[in-house]
Amino acid sequence: MPIHSILSTAGEWLRGDGPQSHIVISSRVRLARNLNGFPFPGHAKKNERVSVLECIKPAVESLPEMAEAHSVFSQDLSALEKQVLVERHLISRDHAAKGMGSAVVMNKRQTLSIMINEEDHLRMQAIRSGLQLKNAFKLIDKVDSELGDKLDFAFHNQYGYLTACPTNVGTGMRASAMMHLPALVLSEQVNQVIQAVNKVGLAVRGLYGEGTEAMGNLFQISNQTTLGEKEEDIIARLNKVIEQIILHENNARQSLQQKKPITLLDNVGRAFGILRYAHSMASKEALNLLSYLKLGVDLGFFPETCQLPIDELFIETQPAHLQKSTSQKLQADERDALRASLIRARLEKMPAPTPKQNEGPAMAE
Repeated sequence: MPIHSILSTAGEWLRGDGPQSHIVISSRVRLARNLNGFPFPGHAKKNERVSVLECIKPAVESLPEMAEAHSVFSQDLSALEKQVLVERHLISRDHAAKGMGSAVVMNKRQTLSIMINEEDHLRMQAIRSGLQLKNAFKLIDKVDSELGDKLDFAFHNQYGYLTACPTNVGTGMRASAMMHLPALVLSEQVNQVIQAVNKVGLAVRGLYGEGTEAMGNLFQISNQTTLGEKEEDIIARLNKVIEQIILHENNARQSLQQKKPITLLDNVGRAFGILRYAHSMASKEALNLLSYLKLGVDLGFFPETCQLPIDELFIETQPAHLQKSTSQKLQADERDALRASLIRARLEKMPAPTPKQNEGPAMAE
């Protein structure tokens, strides 16, 4: 499958049709694995990385789950194509910086992505729409078992799977949920939630993981412990915490509707007005304003048919996605103008926000 087929179509997880997708954008489970007898990629020589690649890539491509998949060497991807894949969460920022000796294999539905020679020899991830941590784990666990029959993974009887970073030793698993929490931010409760999450051994990160900002009221909640705990137990514990955060966000939305309806409508209305008529808009501002439109759809201020166009704009307004259809690299001010133009066109026929009258809060199931 050519790379443009991946870049020109939205992945399954971006459709927003999974369980609790009004708050949980996606669920992702990632496994780190390394081959016995080879140095970790960060300590390997070029010929060693190539040897690892030649060993792993055919095994990955032969997986039943990778039928009609796209497989590409890192050096064959342009910087723009790599950034598009980062924005789709199909590769990491670290993998985007790799060249000779690295590759990525992605399935057609964009629910399964396997990076070769990132920080570890193998970084395998499954990603699903909404709260589907168990389903994502089931998929990646099957792939892990299939590859384990073909490849000799570095494993210690006491410590588990050996990884380049000591914090991943053990299961080598990072499970996470991308959550949209605008009401907790508006009601100034999100810091309390983050502190509570940290106290139970989970991490809260931004849009693109560790060290990134929580733009668009989007937060990644993930496990930190990988040693001494079974994968199923990690998934169950994380899932339970996610369900509690969903409850808090729903309660915050209901409270805002009941106690601060004008403030809520003002935030949604201002976001709508700026997005509809602005002629220049930075990426961060666009995400933050689109967040309030998404909240408005969830609360019934807009027709449900507005949900998909708004969700698509979260991705399509990112810098690399904006540029992928142009023949030249755009400067920041040119991107800002193009972003505003795209948003105006998409929202041209969208009606102004109107809160439901004489009804309770419109909360998604």
